[in-house]
Amino acid sequence: MTELRLSGGALDGLTLHYVSAGRGPAVVLLHGLGGFAESWRRTVEALAPRHTVIALDLPGFGHSAKPQAHYGLGFFADALGGFLDGLGLGSVSLVGHSLGGAAAVAFTLTRPTRVERLALIGALVPGFYRLSLPYRLAVLPVLGDILALVRSARLYKGALARCFYAPDRAEVDFLVDHGYAERTCWAARVAFLKTLRDARADLVLRAPDYRRAIATLDVPVLFVHGRQDNVIPAGSCRQATAGFRRAEIRWLDDCGHFPQLEHSTVVNEWLGAFVAERPAPR
Repeated sequence: MTELRLSGGALDGLTLHYVSAGRGPAVVLLHGLGGFAESWRRTVEALAPRHTVIALDLPGFGHSAKPQAHYGLGFFADALGGFLDGLGLGSVSLVGHSLGGAAAVAFTLTRPTRVERLALIGALVPGFYRLSLPYRLAVLPVLGDILALVRSARLYKGALARCFYAPDRAEVDFLVDHGYAERTCWAARVAFLKTLRDARADLVLRAPDYRRAIATLDVPVLFVHGRQDNVIPAGSCRQATAGFRRAEIRWLDDCGHFPQLEHSTVVNEWLGAFVAERPAPR
């Protein structure tokens, strides 16, 4: 296990877990809600021959620290900034899945000179996402607290399987069972709920601000999205793609919310070609 303790600023002392491999221009992978660094294992392996590939446990998730904090997108962006500073990295390519895509966008908006290229896989893009019914129910004061009390691997696996077009049992088992105790402890479940609640302001109240800011970005963006994604609808992805100045989209048929797992070979080929176009770090 590799850890980095942030130094300085509001997040001084925050410990972040990550995995890394390879050597070359840096590519940082950000998981989605409830995810963890090792879920990117196939992408890390595919990109490592030509890049330094770093998969991060966002704060509150995986083996990273789970502080009492406001878990808005700004919090994740600041943690990522401190993480890159701690590793001595200037500019990088970012790859974000689902909520990790939202964190990547938030970071890019506040620190555009540090992002060479941005890949968004099944991504939630602030400004272009309407809260789903399950999301709205989960953030309710009483219901959300009740859901946070639940700790059932069978329930988690059933919910996760519905995010795939054709669930692979071994993959679903890995996504739930890996580091299960740490990822489902009370602090982790509180962080999960707080992320849903605290990110809501970014996704609803600040949506117009995000749309205006995104329209000004001059960063190459690649969208990869499954046509059968029932978590982030295809329509949201189309609108988000149109909101960026330099964006392209790759669609996948017979694919749900995890393109990097459901169609790993082709997605990793696309990612490899996309990030290879960036210059070496300055």
